[in-house]
Amino acid sequence: MQPPAFSDQGLHVMSKPIGPICNLDCEYCYYLHKEDLYPSGQGWRMGDETLEAYVAQYIDAQPAGASEITFAWQGGEPTLLGVEFFERIVALQRRYAPRGKRIVNSLQTNGVLLDEAWCRFFREHDFLIGISIDGPAELHDRYRYDKKGRGTFAAVLEGLKLLKTHQVQFNVLTVVNRHNGDHGRRVYSYLRDCGAEFIQFIPIVEPRGVGRHAETGDAPMVGSDPLDGIVSSRSVRPEQFGRFLIDVFDEWSKRDIGRVFVQVFDQALSAWMGIEPSLCIFRKQCGRALAIEHNGDLYSCDHFVEPDYLLGNIRDLPIVEMANSPRQEAFARDKETSLPQYCLDCDVRFACNGGCPKNRFIETPAGEPGLNYLCKGYRKFFAHIDRLMREMVVEVKAGRPAANVMQRARGKQPIAAPMQRTQNVGRSRPAAPPGRNDLCPCGSGRKYKKCCLSARNG
Repeated sequence: MQPPAFSDQGLHVMSKPIGPICNLDCEYCYYLHKEDLYPSGQGWRMGDETLEAYVAQYIDAQPAGASEITFAWQGGEPTLLGVEFFERIVALQRRYAPRGKRIVNSLQTNGVLLDEAWCRFFREHDFLIGISIDGPAELHDRYRYDKKGRGTFAAVLEGLKLLKTHQVQFNVLTVVNRHNGDHGRRVYSYLRDCGAEFIQFIPIVEPRGVGRHAETGDAPMVGSDPLDGIVSSRSVRPEQFGRFLIDVFDEWSKRDIGRVFVQVFDQALSAWMGIEPSLCIFRKQCGRALAIEHNGDLYSCDHFVEPDYLLGNIRDLPIVEMANSPRQEAFARDKETSLPQYCLDCDVRFACNGGCPKNRFIETPAGEPGLNYLCKGYRKFFAHIDRLMREMVVEVKAGRPAANVMQRARGKQPIAAPMQRTQNVGRSRPAAPPGRNDLCPCGSGRKYKKCCLSARNG
């Protein structure tokens, strides 16, 4: 089955209605320094005309067959705009949404400003809230602090409790860094025990000299990890990230399959099923996840909000025209066509596809440029999960819950032998992807559109 043409693929835009402005000063934040892109002293709140144009154009840009349209609101910190701003958003969505189309909103927050009013609003309008927390207090507070340098864990936990009290749908976003990267099982168990059912783990990878808290100066002394010379001391090491994911997977696979949904595991199962993952970083090509700034500027990607990737402004060109432009299509293709031979020959390319282009800044063992900084970690992780993933595929294809493999993960039943290279599912012809209303291949029992294809995954 041929994939849909570029212009017919779904379109996702990460909205930044307050730009990079935030009430916190998290040390690893990649977005705070985006203030430098715009004149000092300007207002950062998305104006009414720009907001209305965005809502109308984004709805118009979706494929005709889409029954659901998802808006994603981020920052900076979007709750700084106040509840009234989002009440206007909901009103505009109602005005412009075609009959029969369902509007879904997701909002990513640090949780510090959440209160009763916010939670009542989220509950009333069925917002999905992403809340950022990096584990228990001593792990979270290492890099996530306010403008006065005070840890934010206690305030975030109060926000999380409010979401649960008001029965607001939420997922958790955890940044994996050098500090918490050796504590995968502990971080995961803490989040699960806090009631998180949907979890995203995002690795922090910062080239030295980039960002508000950029590290400069001489590289580390000889004898240390050579990669430390090109990334910040906050950045998770490649193999450390791999071990982190393995520790989480081992805990999850013994007791939580079908109960807790970890984004990277859901995406891996899609790959082992022969279905291309839905998350952009693991797809062959990207380019369908753009970012819009507070003033209407549209960029190729949330991680490429830089002058070279500015597509234009929605006051001058419609979103659909910029998103489907030859320039954006070239950006999408480049992810696949720029892979080094080392990646093309890799057994786990079907699951990774080279990862996010923003992290492709090291050389292969043969000296070829363009290898992902996290390569060693991903290879280690994907090799570790191969056996159990194949067991899950057997269960799902037989119409049984993927959770059946938990007995095997606990060592109470034998697990099949590793597949040989010639049998690698990544080299076989991919199966047709499920329809939006089909059962999700992860075995959750949910529809595909409500699970691995949903806003919870990206």
